[in-house]
Amino acid sequence: MSSFIVLKAFRRKNQGISSTMLSLYSSSTIKASFHSSFPPLRSSPPPLSVGSHIRLVKRDHSVAAASGGVSMSTNRDSHGSSSQVAEPFFRSVLGQMETVYLNRNPTPRSVLELVRSVDDEQLCYDHLAFRTFGIGGYGIDSLASFFLDYGYTQMDELRFPAKKLRALWFAPPHASAVPGGSGVDGPLPRVFISELLVEQMSTQTQDVIRRYTETSPNGRKYAALSSALGSLPWEKPLSSEFEQLARESEYAAWTLANGYALNHVTISVHRLKSHLNKIKKLNQFFEEKGFKLNSEGGVLKVSPDGGLLQSSTVADSISFKFSDGVTKSIPCSYIEFAERLVLPQFQNVPESDIKEFHRRDGFEVGNADKIFESTNQEQLSRRTG
Repeated sequence: MSSFIVLKAFRRKNQGISSTMLSLYSSSTIKASFHSSFPPLRSSPPPLSVGSHIRLVKRDHSVAAASGGVSMSTNRDSHGSSSQVAEPFFRSVLGQMETVYLNRNPTPRSVLELVRSVDDEQLCYDHLAFRTFGIGGYGIDSLASFFLDYGYTQMDELRFPAKKLRALWFAPPHASAVPGGSGVDGPLPRVFISELLVEQMSTQTQDVIRRYTETSPNGRKYAALSSALGSLPWEKPLSSEFEQLARESEYAAWTLANGYALNHVTISVHRLKSHLNKIKKLNQFFEEKGFKLNSEGGVLKVSPDGGLLQSSTVADSISFKFSDGVTKSIPCSYIEFAERLVLPQFQNVPESDIKEFHRRDGFEVGNADKIFESTNQEQLSRRTG
C-alpha cells in the first residue's frame, strides 16, 4: 500500500457554494500513531453484496412522533443539494470510514456476512452514527459540515438530559445507489450525530476533555479525515483519565478513546428481501447464532407511535494502548437494526409500490436513549456473563 493515502481538507466558497474537499493521504507519523493503538487496516473493505438498483425518492410527507418534547417532523420540500463535488469521491470517504469500522469490529463484520448469506440482494444502511464532544468546535458541527457540503439536510434535534447529550440527524440528498451497490454504495443513509454537553459535566471531566481538545485546536477541522483514517484528532489519552471519564459518563470515555470513528452502522431491515425483513425474526436469528443483543429496555425498542423498531448488538471490545503505556480492553463499536413501518395513511398502497417515503422517518428519543447503552460496561459484561 502506498505510504500516502488520506487527506488534505480545504474549503471552497465560490459562486455561493461551500464544500469540504478531501484528498486522501497518510503520513508515517499518523500511521505510526494509528498502528500503535489499533490493528492494521486491510487495503480494501470486505466485499458487499450485489443487488438491485434502488433510488431514494423525495420525502414530502410528514409524521409527528413526540418524545421528550422533541417533534419528529419530516416535512421536506427539498434536500438542498448544492454540492458540485463528484459523488464517487464522497462515497469513497464513507467507504474508508466503513473499512475502519469493519476492521476493528468483528461482530458487525460477521453480522453483515450472515445477512448476505441469507439475503443476497442489496443490503442498505438506514443510518450512520457518530459521537462528539460539544466543546471548542469539536461537536456536531465538526462532522455535520462534511455531510451538509454534499447535499444532506439538517432535520430534528433530540435531547437526552439524563445522559447530558444532544443529537441532530441529517437527511440524505437525492442520489441514486451505485448500480449493484450495497452498504455505503447503496442508497445514501441518514446520518445521526450526537454530542456530549461538556459544560454540564463535572469540573474534573471538563478539564480532561479541554486538555485534549485545546491542545489540538485545529483537529476539529479534520473530523471527516479523522474518521476515515481511524486516527484520533488529539493526543492519545492517559489510562487514568479515560477511567476518570468513564466513572461519570461512559459516552465521554468512549469518545476520548475512539474519537470520530463510526459508532455504528444500521441495517435497514425492511429493505431486505428474505424472511429476515422483519426485525423480530432478525433478532431471533442472531440470538440463535449466539450474538448478544442490547437488552436495555428490552431487546426490541419501539417508538410510541409503533412505527420505528430498533435493536442492536452489544459493542465489541478492542485492545487500546494508552499514552502511559498501559494497554486495556475498551469498548469499540456495534451494529444496529432498524425497521420502519408503513405510515397509517399509506396502508392501502400495494406492497410492491411501497417506497421509503411511505414509511416512518426520523428518530425517537426513547429508542436512541437505550441504543446508546450498547457501548456501556453493563451490556459488555453480558458477553462473558
